[in-house]
Amino acid sequence: MLTAGLALGQCQGGASRRAGEDTGPYGWEQPRSDSGASPRHLQLSLTLLTLHGMRAVVQRVSRAQVTVKGEIAGKIGRGLLVLVGVSSSDTEADAEYLAEKISGLRIFEDDAGKMNLAASEVGGAVLAISQFTLYGDVRRGKRPSFDAAAAPERAHELYEFLVERIRRKGLKCETGRFQQMMQVELINEGPVTILLDSTKQF
Repeated sequence: MLTAGLALGQCQGGASRRAGEDTGPYGWEQPRSDSGASPRHLQLSLTLLTLHGMRAVVQRVSRAQVTVKGEIAGKIGRGLLVLVGVSSSDTEADAEYLAEKISGLRIFEDDAGKMNLAASEVGGAVLAISQFTLYGDVRRGKRPSFDAAAAPERAHELYEFLVERIRRKGLKCETGRFQQMMQVELINEGPVTILLDSTKQF
């Protein structure tokens, strides 16, 4: 949902300040409604509440594998274990953004011991596993809501698109099995864990 940021940018970019007018934290004018709320402030709040992007939890591993019904579905040695969450508003552009980030992520040490190398530069591979629970929302209680997660058909489509894009960038990419109960085993090397979001929220 890369386009959501545009609406936010337009809201901020179109703001002006005049003498004697009330201004909000972002410097824009705040005409007041009868209830006392600023229309622009309400618009911003609604935008932030609906701002979702494709998410990934990336772990640097010395090895990882995923098993389904006692059978190994995907297995890698050194590389990246990537848990992927797709939101209801994601597009191919979001998947392309994550594929670019994942393939170029420089979190492997060079000869000087600094994180400076990508997976492809150390002979690494990727194990990508779909995980809708990355959109579990517990802000209003203790039982997670997954309302922001994409419908299974669309999530599967974008997950496969992401995998294909990672492979196009020259990386071996193993996968789990979509909508199956999976057991994931890994050795996180470091540990090193990076969070990615296509809307750049983190």
